[in-house]
Amino acid sequence: ARTDGHAWRARACAVLTGIGTVLQDDPLLDVRLVPSTRQPHLVLVDSRLQLPLTANLFAPKRQLLIYTASDDAAKAEALRARGATVIRLPGQTPQTAAKVDLAALLHDLAAREVNEVHVEAGTQLNGSLLREGLVDELLVYLAPKLIGQGMGMARLGPLDDLAEALALEWGTVERVGADLRILARIPGRDQ
Repeated sequence: ARTDGHAWRARACAVLTGIGTVLQDDPLLDVRLVPSTRQPHLVLVDSRLQLPLTANLFAPKRQLLIYTASDDAAKAEALRARGATVIRLPGQTPQTAAKVDLAALLHDLAAREVNEVHVEAGTQLNGSLLREGLVDELLVYLAPKLIGQGMGMARLGPLDDLAEALALEWGTVERVGADLRILARIPGRDQ
């Protein structure tokens, strides 16, 4: 499944993650396990510019785009000095001004000719992308193991009624080694 996941990374223009994942795991998010002639761009949602200047995201020599709501000019300049591109895209309302405008982020990526974004993030960013209707499909790996309580895939909030659930359409279900790879689409989204 890990090798298969790297193949999906390799086909994307960009890999997107959130600062929570970076602070917890310090990932590389590069393509290592399959042959590839290029590395996808890195895209980080970092509302408060918390990215350490020593993070592994700087290790691969590729474009790192950091989207933020912060106006911390000194930290932004330090990140630029490490080679990152820092884009300020705060939310449009007083309630969302401290967060990155995710729809605007995707529009900005499209203007940069990024047409396929592979998200590897935690529950908070995954939940935000799903709630805002910004996800076309889900790629989920299921291993035949129970490893404890876990955190779930996306923080969506409580439902008052089953009709409020996010509907999915099955794309494919395939065995990848001992694991299952499930590709599900959001009905009505761009195919």
